[in-house]
Amino acid sequence: MFKIFRKELDWNGTPLVMETGKVARQADGAVMVSLGETTVLCTAVAAHSPKPGQDFFPLTVNYQEKAFAAGKIPGGFFKREGRPSENETLVSRLIDRPIRPLFPSSFKCETQVICTVLAHDMENNPDIAAMIGASAALCLSGVPFFGPIAAARVGWIDGEYVLNPTVAQMDDTDLDLVLAGTLEGVLMVESEAQELSEEIMLGAVNFGHTAMKPVIDAIIELAESCAKEPRALPEEPPETDEIKAVIDGFDKQFTAAYKLADKSERQAALGEVRSAVKEKLGDAYDGVLVGSLIKGKEADIVRGSILKTGHRIDGRDTKTVRQIVAEAGFLPRAHGSALFTRGETQAMVVATLGTGQDEQIIDALVGESRSNFMLHYNFPPYSVGEAGRVGSPGRREIGHGKLAWRALRPLLPSKEDFPYTVRLVSEITESNGSSSMATVCGGSLALMDAGVPLDRPVAGIAMGLIKEDDDFAVLSDILGDEDHLGDMDFKVAGSKEGVTSLQMDIKITSITPEIMEIALEQAREGRVHILGEMSKALTSARDGLADSAPKITTLSIPVDKIRDIIGPGGKIIREICETTGAKIDIDDDGTVKVAAVTGESGEAAVARIRDIVAEPELGVIYNGTVVKTVDFGAFVNFLGAKDGLVHISELQNGRTEKTTDICKEGDTVKVKVIGFDDRGKVKLSMKRVDQDTGADLEAEEAE
Repeated sequence: MFKIFRKELDWNGTPLVMETGKVARQADGAVMVSLGETTVLCTAVAAHSPKPGQDFFPLTVNYQEKAFAAGKIPGGFFKREGRPSENETLVSRLIDRPIRPLFPSSFKCETQVICTVLAHDMENNPDIAAMIGASAALCLSGVPFFGPIAAARVGWIDGEYVLNPTVAQMDDTDLDLVLAGTLEGVLMVESEAQELSEEIMLGAVNFGHTAMKPVIDAIIELAESCAKEPRALPEEPPETDEIKAVIDGFDKQFTAAYKLADKSERQAALGEVRSAVKEKLGDAYDGVLVGSLIKGKEADIVRGSILKTGHRIDGRDTKTVRQIVAEAGFLPRAHGSALFTRGETQAMVVATLGTGQDEQIIDALVGESRSNFMLHYNFPPYSVGEAGRVGSPGRREIGHGKLAWRALRPLLPSKEDFPYTVRLVSEITESNGSSSMATVCGGSLALMDAGVPLDRPVAGIAMGLIKEDDDFAVLSDILGDEDHLGDMDFKVAGSKEGVTSLQMDIKITSITPEIMEIALEQAREGRVHILGEMSKALTSARDGLADSAPKITTLSIPVDKIRDIIGPGGKIIREICETTGAKIDIDDDGTVKVAAVTGESGEAAVARIRDIVAEPELGVIYNGTVVKTVDFGAFVNFLGAKDGLVHISELQNGRTEKTTDICKEGDTVKVKVIGFDDRGKVKLSMKRVDQDTGADLEAEEAE
């Protein structure tokens, strides 16, 4: 019934298996990939014709993790997988970015790649298997795809590169770098690093590219044995030359428009030229084709000018960074804020400090974890002068936010040194060039403005590439137009000590190590310049926190006292929080964190906790409350939840007929600890203390 094709190789000691022909046979391409015992089903399906009037390539990539892959039942009311998690969205982007440039520009058929995690061995990450499987499924599908690609993860542990580190090894690595590419070169890089040098980062990319070549060979061998017949590429419409001739007549107008440095003026001028071209062509030609050829003409003008003259759209040379204005403390009531403006890109970043109760709970296949650092990036339509829908964050916003998160996290203090939950929100208020790198710069300033003790400030810069044959130019601090019309988007973030995050996307088949080395060095120079501009606003964290920020006091208590603070059903801790207004977090090791906006509130809560965990000391006088009277004396609550007995003979000097003659329930009294019985019960005395002044009468007599 099944005609199964299988390819297996030993990949750096871990078995990698690709199998097709048994599952999902109605898909154009379907491959089951196993890395160790982590298994992902990858499918690819493409429509046979584009929709009428469609002028873009509708590629959709969906990576989805099934709870059963880790032997779990999903939480929530419905007990089934819901909306994609942040990790699923990020991995979907990881798969999409390297395969998208490998489809021919004339291919406009709707294409969908779905990667489903079926098993997770808790050692091998499924994202690498999914990227390999997506490439293999496309190569088998017959869809015009100029692959295959492969992917790998590279770690840096004890001064050595490690290929595809396990889940456990990821806790010890100073580098988490994922890359994808073809035999010829690298197409995509995504990474987080602990201030590593440019040389180590470049070495990691080259190491990973070399290591994944056997996987590409294996995909080729699998495709040679069972791939479907390739689909014919769409032919170029016969009227293309006629349209190009008309567009060529507007060379001077397009060139003049691209000499306008102001973005809004440039866009307005380009709009007029485009309208003039379409008006001259009339309705006789396909509008989609006309639009595509106009874009090609604009790309030729911009790219050619840069390669020939070294001057860019806004008049800069290839290395100059646009003017920067950095402001800290931009919002009066925020815990920390900054406004970072670079040319026509602007990010307003706000830092908010919270407690352990505000930590984000992450429910992943490998288990539940908590994060005390969050970064949320928002890109409202007004930032590019447009009116559009405002809703929940899309894939782009999640991806840009995660990139900035990776850039800043390595410099954050440990939870032990700074026991706060930190949330950064970046509102992009203007955009023309990398807003994610503006978020990194603004985020660094906002954190320092909030008093978060960063080891060093962090900055980021976006690099571009124009490449024609052997001629190329690397551009620092690219504009939006240079991003759209260029060949590379290369973002590097870090401190003066080294790189903390690197992201690269290539729109051509690959780039050489030489180009990447030049880009990294040029990015380092740009990053140092930006850090210098940021230092005009702040050079280090402010000494204190904002008045409106919670103040956290940390104390350690014996583990056996935790239940005393919590009380039955949480009664005691709830009562402390309600009466003092503070928030209290208790860890299993006895670490107690008390957070309060006002000093009085925090001090009151800490005092209550100290009273509860404190042990009564012999000879010490305490304030107490009578909680019960009996024939033989009175029980007094005097130290948190602790009670002691004042025997009837210790109520007053002389004989006492009835306890209630001296005190009754609810009375506030002063008591002295005079001893402990065989069971550890506390013996108290009232008669040895002056009830008005609290003076120790025994001590006065001894004097």
